[in-house]
Amino acid sequence: MINGFSKFAVLYLAPVLMLTALFLSLFAFLAPSVMLHDQVALLTVTPSTALTNPQAQANDGPSLFLGALGSCSRHNNAGAVNCTATSISPQYDTSVLPGATSNDILSAPPSTAPAFIAVAISLSFVFFFAYSLVSFRHKFGEGLSEKLDSPMIQRITAWIGVFGFMIGARIYSMPPIQSAKRLAFQLSGLASFLIVRMWFEKAIDDFNQSIVSQSKNAPELVAAAGNGFTMVWIAYAFYGIPLIASLAKINVHASEGKEY
Repeated sequence: MINGFSKFAVLYLAPVLMLTALFLSLFAFLAPSVMLHDQVALLTVTPSTALTNPQAQANDGPSLFLGALGSCSRHNNAGAVNCTATSISPQYDTSVLPGATSNDILSAPPSTAPAFIAVAISLSFVFFFAYSLVSFRHKFGEGLSEKLDSPMIQRITAWIGVFGFMIGARIYSMPPIQSAKRLAFQLSGLASFLIVRMWFEKAIDDFNQSIVSQSKNAPELVAAAGNGFTMVWIAYAFYGIPLIASLAKINVHASEGKEY
């Protein structure tokens, strides 16, 4: 029974989870400028009295949706959604927000991060197809099946998966967000989405702090992390299952004494 479940997980469940991970990460990367304009975003600015008067009910107002490749906005909940051009170096359109807000806080992350995310997603697609071919090699002819079962193919497939999962970017001297001080830090070996998450987390804190500092005259807005990041974390959790299975195959071949 355990062997049957293990075979099912490796042959059928892992490819399905990998395909789901690909779509989730792709949607989070392309939204909101390309698709799902007001449904998926990495950072949102929406009408709310949570920062100014928590007991009051928020009025209708402007909304802003930011992503890795661009932004979308609308003047009110019933208004049309307008999006910027898609780019790895997007210029966010914050014109719908009141003049009292610190719009310069909401800047796009360095183009390095979206570029590495695109590379990581591309490698993930390659890993998905390679993993599927290796998993279903028994469905092909004897000659092709034997080639796909070779330790070299298994190792290449696993390393493609590792690079797609762990690829990161190194960023130095990011432009200022609020003050004149330059932010400089180094990140390497992490998923590029983490860099974007840290960038937006800083923007969220600074934006909300600017609202609070204006007291009663502050606009009724609040910035928050969008559901795009939740999709990313789920995607990488799903990604880990076929990746672990692929790495386990290398260990099995090594224990059987096969040469690499």
